[in-house]
Amino acid sequence: MAKPLVIVESPAKARTVGQMLGGRYTVKASVGHIRDLPKSELGVDVEKAFTPKYVIPKEKRKVVQELKDLAQKAREVFLATDPDREGEAISWHLSQAMGLDTDKARRVVFHEITPEAVAAAFRHPRSIDSRLVDAQQARRILDRLVGYKLSPLLWRKVKGRLSAGRVQSAALRLVANREREIAAHQPEEYWHIEAELTPTGPRDWPFRALLVALQGQRKKLEIGDEATATALVQELEKASYRVSSVAIKETKRRPAPPFITSTLQQEAWRKLGFAAQRTMALAQQLYEGLPLDKKGSAGLITYMRTDSTRVAASALEEIRGFIVEKYGRDYLPPKARVFAKKAKGAQEAHEAIRPTAIDRTPEALKPYLTSEQARLYELIWKRMLASQMAEARLEQTTAEIAAHPAAGGREYLLRATGTKVLFPGFLTLYREGRDEEEEEERPPLPTLKEDETLRLLGLFPAQHFTQPPPHYSEASLIRALEEHGVGRPSTYATIVSTLQGRRYLQREKGKLLTTELGLTVNDLLVEHFPEIMDIAFTAHLEAELDEIAAGDRQMVSTLEEFYHPFIRRVEDARTQMKVVKAPPQPTGEACEKCGQPLVLKEGRFGPFIACSGFPKCRNTRPVKTTVGVPCPQCGGDIVERRGRRGRPFYGCSNYPKCDFATSRHPLPQPCPHCGGLMVEDKDGAKCLKCQTRTAPAKAKIAAPA
Repeated sequence: MAKPLVIVESPAKARTVGQMLGGRYTVKASVGHIRDLPKSELGVDVEKAFTPKYVIPKEKRKVVQELKDLAQKAREVFLATDPDREGEAISWHLSQAMGLDTDKARRVVFHEITPEAVAAAFRHPRSIDSRLVDAQQARRILDRLVGYKLSPLLWRKVKGRLSAGRVQSAALRLVANREREIAAHQPEEYWHIEAELTPTGPRDWPFRALLVALQGQRKKLEIGDEATATALVQELEKASYRVSSVAIKETKRRPAPPFITSTLQQEAWRKLGFAAQRTMALAQQLYEGLPLDKKGSAGLITYMRTDSTRVAASALEEIRGFIVEKYGRDYLPPKARVFAKKAKGAQEAHEAIRPTAIDRTPEALKPYLTSEQARLYELIWKRMLASQMAEARLEQTTAEIAAHPAAGGREYLLRATGTKVLFPGFLTLYREGRDEEEEEERPPLPTLKEDETLRLLGLFPAQHFTQPPPHYSEASLIRALEEHGVGRPSTYATIVSTLQGRRYLQREKGKLLTTELGLTVNDLLVEHFPEIMDIAFTAHLEAELDEIAAGDRQMVSTLEEFYHPFIRRVEDARTQMKVVKAPPQPTGEACEKCGQPLVLKEGRFGPFIACSGFPKCRNTRPVKTTVGVPCPQCGGDIVERRGRRGRPFYGCSNYPKCDFATSRHPLPQPCPHCGGLMVEDKDGAKCLKCQTRTAPAKAKIAAPA
């Protein structure tokens, strides 16, 4: 009887886990999912309790056969896939495809890939949790039913090659609604007047105060036009100024919680400029483990798909010790800080995203990480450490200033605010990023006393207009999805990238904008499928999936409740939905050959960019679709391109400055041996740098010790 067999998803994870288990186990990778619904048909028998028809893709058959052969020889099989519903489903699919007996298959779960966590998981194996599997199957079937019933409608009514998704369509509606709010906004003019003042005498410390009201009145002074502002400035220029009151209060600021999936994606966008898909690819690499000198591979962060802010007690103890050693006892709160997670459906059994060892500082790891890996790790490390540091103590000063016009008459009230840091606490290490609409704090004010006379240095009137709500960015859209309870940690990045890939959204200077095609599809679906496009209904379905995972709801009854009203609407839409001709979408660029606008078109081999002057001008070029993997030569984006016969290949977006190209799809995980770029291969994965093949391995299985 051979060694016990351990199956994980990726070659990188297999390498790290294998090193930690030593030679007592055989560790292999399934390279992701090994079964799925067929692409060529619905694959769900709605007449027989929504029974799914799973198939093993051609490219995975060899992997499955090898795993079956190894399992037959092994005395036990441990399924060590990721600790979420998706991972549970992969383990179940493996057990089904390999024909494993329930008494032979063991499920092991760990939230970080460290020797202690892996050893603990193998001491307490369990059986596959059918509730989690049902929840994942229900999501997959719901998405298949919506996608395979709505997409053909769009082909007939709008144009070919379009598609619709359950959660993505609701997210599209969020962006479309915001676009219409912005378009409908009627800006209203208003003015602010600031006075630059300074205490008299040697304390020359200029500061600014805002004109807010008439003295003695609570009503805010409205300044609606330039004429009013000019008259006020003329009056204030001749006024005398004195401090009427000074209020000083001490406040405390608590640090932000450690990262969950959504907040990591938001902060990585704000601070690093990483798209959600890239953030998750890098986080996956840090989680699965990277080679660290002669010490071997180590998982550097805990599992990155989580909605819980909980932190293990052992980790908190380690972090508190590090704070005392690095910053001193003043920076340590009396007890470890616990954060309550308020998002809908939060699973408190999971952990926050944190370093697996806080003493692995970003500086110490820099030699072993790529630039992007190092930047993301530093963000996670600082956020976790700061979350357990002492609060910042701030002194906030509010000074009210009376302006007395020289000729008598009305007296005006101006207000100045300032913030001074008394003790920085966690701010020494980390400040949370801000969205555009959030205001920065004012600098400290000079020491002011009541009835003190002030000297006017200048008046600064400024014209403003009321602003519409801001456009969504990737960060703010993910935050909105989380707040509404739409999607889950494993789906946020996919939702955003799918909408962009379908050309329903486009990114412009950091903003997500609906395309004309996106608005057309949104409006048709809202008209004929209001439930699918309703944010509250989509969130309700997510809650029902959570109930299935908890064992409080049945999968089949949930699918039935959704499907029967849905399919009736599909039948109605086939006859009632109007045909809408979707014009080619302008790209905002001019043709380099004739100067006419370039447009996005659909061809036999997918989307491409063409001149709107066709057929007089036949200029075309391929669309650049990023794959979320950096170029190994220059660090730029690798994009999917099409050859002359429509076959895809992958090249650097910096072409012709960088000539990197490959015919095989790049993978986010680096080579376990040299750190080079891995690409899909007919036998699994292959490194372009050292030519190492990582799955499936063909070496013989060693005999048990």
